Amino acid sequence: MAKERSVSVSRLINAPAETIFDILANPARHAEIDGSGTVRGTKQTEPERLKMGAKFGMKMKLVVPYDMRSTVVEFEENRLIAWAHFGKHRWRYELEPVDDATMVTETFDWSTSVFPAGIEMLGYPKKHVPNMQKTLERLEAVATA
Repeated sequence: MAKERSVSVSRLINAPAETIFDILANPARHAEIDGSGTVRGTKQTEPERLKMGAKFGMKMKLVVPYDMRSTVVEFEENRLIAWAHFGKHRWRYELEPVDDATMVTETFDWSTSVFPAGIEMLGYPKKHVPNMQKTLERLEAVATA
């Protein structure tokens, strides 16, 4: 049996899926919702709105500043968006309408990673859960403002 290589958190947000998706599909808003404190902003050449296959770069900082380039690898308008960078692990957001709200699930999926054992050795799966919870809290604040 294959080892599970993803962790997820979910939050019911009192906003339409379209509103939430518009925030997620706009790389300029990622620093605004990031719960990890590592996303600092976008590169100037970024697309205004993400779509399948779109490439975008983010300014990051984890001890030292660096740039990260990602590609959208999963996309369904108002329902699903995921991106991956050179390491091939994915950040995925799934949106499911629930009455007048939306259940948002964020997943860190390292099953596609080029070095999944390294991600596990560094403890990222467990470290990412509280950051994802903070991201969804921030996403809710932005979407309902």
